[in-house]
Amino acid sequence: MTSETGRRAPRAVGDRISHWDPEDRRFWEETGRHVARRNLWASIASEHIGFSVWSIWSVLVLFMIPEHGFSTTPEQKFLLLSVVTLVGAVLRVPYTLAVPVFGGRTWTVIATLALIVPTVAAFFLVRNPDTPFWLLLVLAATAGVGGGNFSSSMANINSYFPEREKGWALGLNAGGGNIGVATVQLVGLTVIALFTTSAGHLVPLFYMPLILLSVWWAHRSMNNLVHPRGETDAHLSAVRDPHFWIMSLLYVGTFGSFIGTGFAFGLLLQAQFGLEPVHAAGIAVLGPVVGSLVRPVGGRLADSLGGARVTLWVFTAMAACAAVLVLAVQTGRAPLFIGTFAVMFTLTGLGNGSTYKMIPSIHAARAEDAVAAGEPRDRALARAKRVASSMLGLIGAVGALGGVGINVGFRESFAATGSTAPAFLAFGAFYLLCALVTWAVYMRRPARPALAVENVGATAR
Repeated sequence: MTSETGRRAPRAVGDRISHWDPEDRRFWEETGRHVARRNLWASIASEHIGFSVWSIWSVLVLFMIPEHGFSTTPEQKFLLLSVVTLVGAVLRVPYTLAVPVFGGRTWTVIATLALIVPTVAAFFLVRNPDTPFWLLLVLAATAGVGGGNFSSSMANINSYFPEREKGWALGLNAGGGNIGVATVQLVGLTVIALFTTSAGHLVPLFYMPLILLSVWWAHRSMNNLVHPRGETDAHLSAVRDPHFWIMSLLYVGTFGSFIGTGFAFGLLLQAQFGLEPVHAAGIAVLGPVVGSLVRPVGGRLADSLGGARVTLWVFTAMAACAAVLVLAVQTGRAPLFIGTFAVMFTLTGLGNGSTYKMIPSIHAARAEDAVAAGEPRDRALARAKRVASSMLGLIGAVGALGGVGINVGFRESFAATGSTAPAFLAFGAFYLLCALVTWAVYMRRPARPALAVENVGATAR
């Protein structure tokens, strides 16, 4: 079957697609949109389960209390969350590289099946409080495989959608995955409410059949795009690009804050304000829900207003929130702390969407410059898409390291002072730095020609 554009339409799910041009509007309307959305929904399901498994220990630490034989301190719990976050961040690099090698469908099936390992480990660990802490740390770290799913999913989905719809599609894909942080907390809350804190092993048990269901969905609904040779060159080009490091810094601020505080929020409420596990879990679930749901909104705003403008507003507001959180901690005002954190989660979600829209827009603008200079359009756009997809995955890896920094910051702050106020002061200063970088590189006029991309993230025309 061939469309009027001359490109073969995929005959069935699982077809390897060798010709894919979503920028061709006729091809997109006749064939591309349906196939892209089918792959998107299956990708969201897999990424959602991956995020849930990655963040499962943010819930299980609430079950690790002296009443059930656990002697782990708050500092040890923050360290555990930091290690799990670190493993997830590091794995995002090979997961990004795996997509062009195996294909999006094949790799999604493999990566989702791998989630069985940390789920089984969590099931046994939370039932054995006598496990040495070093062994607990090593086995819990396997949950990091869930963090790698994000980068492979984003790199894959980026190739399916045209530039004019990427902000919404990438935001929807990422937001659907991010909300897995909230889902696992909701599962934990339900278990506590129904079976008390003695039934922590039911949380990983709940996810085992969902992992298998997600594998089946990916196998039944996705395709493998045939990536051209030269993907390694695309990865090298990405890390040599100054924009890679700049956007990584910004994503450390937005996504790093989301995942780091999403992991730590319940533990913060428990350690800083003395809340019982059921109350901490009940409140902690709300933050990641808000941050995940508004991520597509951030992408949509970036499509229309410009990613740099939205990102600048976000970082300025996040710095203000950090100052209020310091006040809330020092005065012991839990309601102010919780309300401000809700605003912070909203801002991180908006910033996640806007920064991720900026990345492909930068390379789309460069491709247009190359076309204007005489390079064939097909070649320029194909190169831009390859480099942007690589950058999306690799920046996701660097950004996740921000989550490590958040939890290490909380651990050191709590160990040194018994308070998280110093950590929030440091985070606020970092957000101001990110705001300054966004303004200086992407908004200030005149800007340095080597880095400037005017109104980055605005809708492609």
